[in-house]
Parts: sequence; structure tokens; C-alpha cells
Amino acid sequence: MKSTLKLLAVLGLAAVLLAAILTGCTCGATTPEETTPATTGVTTPSPVVVTDQKGREVTVAAATRIVSLAPSNTEIIYAMGIADRLVGRTDYCNYPPEASEVPSIGGFSTPDLETIVALEPDLVLATSIHEEIVGQLEALGIATVVLNPQTIDDILASIDLVGRAAGAEAEATALASEMSARIEAVAAKTAGMTGDDLVRTCFVVWHDPLMLAGGDTIYEELIRTAGGANIVSDQSGYPSIDLEDVIVTDPQVVIVGYGMGDGEDLALQYLRDEPRLAGIAARQNDRIYGIDQDIVGRFGPRIVDALEQFASFLHPELFGTPDQ
Repeated sequence: MKSTLKLLAVLGLAAVLLAAILTGCTCGATTPEETTPATTGVTTPSPVVVTDQKGREVTVAAATRIVSLAPSNTEIIYAMGIADRLVGRTDYCNYPPEASEVPSIGGFSTPDLETIVALEPDLVLATSIHEEIVGQLEALGIATVVLNPQTIDDILASIDLVGRAAGAEAEATALASEMSARIEAVAAKTAGMTGDDLVRTCFVVWHDPLMLAGGDTIYEELIRTAGGANIVSDQSGYPSIDLEDVIVTDPQVVIVGYGMGDGEDLALQYLRDEPRLAGIAARQNDRIYGIDQDIVGRFGPRIVDALEQFASFLHPELFGTPDQ
């Protein structure tokens, strides 16, 4: 009888142990917090869907290898602090200087498709002029996001877009916040200016023929935010202007971009030397200023540098004397 009871006890214990094994019980072993997985998997980021600045929906599976088709896009990547992902850029992407060390994919308007594909990008940042190559890249299954900023707010939005597409939202937010704070610092000093407080200003795009920036351009926005009144704010785009009309409007400040292609500073020298402009206020008071076209003409992070320069040109009493 005793031997039978012992046998039943052994069989009962075996059954309990078998049940524990089958149900995954860790009785007498480690607690769940102490359990170490046998293998650790690599987390793959989930694809993101963004709407670019041409209204296209783009799915980006990853953004570890980025190709930029424009200097402004390249500057955004560097300013965000994700330049380690940049594997291709254009011949004209010269800022910051270290960008020149990244392999080139051709010119701004003539990027080479074969070179881009060979770099195996998982994200290409294009612009509105790249319609043809954007279609070719899409056909090859390469995620391509178009940036097309036309205003300062658009530039901030383009930075946010790159952040979302690249999975770098925190970096994009930090950059946009820093830029916004600088913009607001300028706007706060010029807010409420009216009448004679607003400096009559024009931004000269080229001198032959004489072309100024009209009221629907980003240069109008820079002038207005810096406390000026654009003398051709009633015109659109970049109209050709008769020299006599400039003389009649008598701008107090003239700003001109330099360093454009082979033109260098020809427009700036023309405005400073043309005898017929000798009587305008800007010439009489030595207030014809040059600004690096790469800073003011690339709609990227350095547009805030341009705004601060405009502010010093127009209101040195508030923003300090500008370098000439």
C-alpha cells in the first residue's frame, strides 16, 4: 500500500512539472524582469507618408542615404545635423564648405540619373524644376520629395517636411524654432512702422535690363519685415524697370545680389557708378548695398541671415551698421 502511494506521489509531481513546462511557468526560475531574450532584433523604422510641396504623396521607407538636387536642400540637411546621410549633391552645393567632399550628381538643372541611381539613395530631395527626373526616379521606385518654398513660412515648412521624410523630426523642429526666434526678433523691432518710418527700398535682380523684385516675391517679404517699403510692391515677379522710374521713386536704400554666375558684382558696380542715378537718396547717402546671392537666393536656412542683413541695411539705428 505504501509503495502504491509513493508511486502515485511521484506520478503526481511529474504531472505538475510537465504542466509547468507546457504552460511556460517559471516557478522557481527568474522573474519576467530578469528574463533575457535569446536574440535581439534590429528595429526597422516604419515607412512614412508625406505630402511634398508639389502636393504629391510620397512613401519613404527609410532615409539613411539621401541625395540632394539643390544647394538649398543641401543646406537644410547640414543645418539639421544629418549630413552623415548625404551621399550625393550638385556641383553648386558649396555651403557649408565640407559639402564639396560629397560626390556630385551633376548640375542643379542637369542632374545625372545614372549617377544618382548608382549611389543607391532611399530618399532624393528635389525641387520644382526637376519634374522630368522626379518622374524617372519614381518609376525606379526611389522615394523623391519635392521642395518648392516661395515664402519664409514655406521655407520653415520645407524643413519640417525634410524632418518627417528623414525621420528627423526633433532636428527639424530645433532648426525651425531657432530660425523663427531670429525672424521674430527682427519683426518685433519693426512692428507698427508706418509712413516715413518705412525706408523706400528696392532689390535689384539684374542691371541689364534693370530688373527689380516685385510685390509677390520673397524679397518683398524681406524688405517689409525689415522695416521697408518696396518701391515696386504693386508689380508682380521680376519686372524690367525704366531707369527714370527708379529716379522718380527715389529709393533710400538699394540692395543688389552679387556673385551670380559669371556676373559677379557687375550689377552692384553699375548701381554705384551709373551717372543718371547720382541724385537718388541711396547714392547720395552711400546706401547701395550688396548681399551674397547664395544667402538671399537660396530658399533655405540662411534666409534668416539675409533678413538680418536687410534689417541692418534699412535700420542701422536698430540693428547695427552693416558691412559694405
